Amino acid sequence: MFNIVLVEPQIPQNTGSIGRMCVNLGAKLHLIEPMCFQIDEKAIRRAGLDYWNELDLTVWESLEVFLANNPIEKMHFATTKVDRIYWEAEYKSGDYLVFGAETKGLPEDLLKANLDKCITIPMGEKGRSLNLATSTGIVTYEALRQNYSQSDFKKITIDFKS
Repeated sequence: MFNIVLVEPQIPQNTGSIGRMCVNLGAKLHLIEPMCFQIDEKAIRRAGLDYWNELDLTVWESLEVFLANNPIEKMHFATTKVDRIYWEAEYKSGDYLVFGAETKGLPEDLLKANLDKCITIPMGEKGRSLNLATSTGIVTYEALRQNYSQSDFKKITIDFKS
């Protein structure tokens, strides 16, 4: 399926909700330290419900270590700082959808070095950003739509339920 990457997440409820989505889609979640919370906190468990135990999770000690161990050519970097809308990107199964910290986003040097891999979600003039869990869901389900037909999705749903 897909790899969801959260770089230095700050709000445990967002991470819990994203973990829950990952379990429901068969996606892997990568968390990049430092984080502003412990992954065993009550807030994550509450948002992730009983899905958290089923989550395919890897925690990386830093963004540098993560980037050194994963194929950058398969990454899409979400940011508010570009004009390329997320649905214009071509997603493939196994791609990495990378999201930054709630208050600061992804490092500017990473974005500048990978402008061709950057995507954004359109917003009105008054908006600065969307909630991290919402943004992750929007982009992930577009990647899903591009890669799976309706019959594939029905099969995925049936496989998860068995």
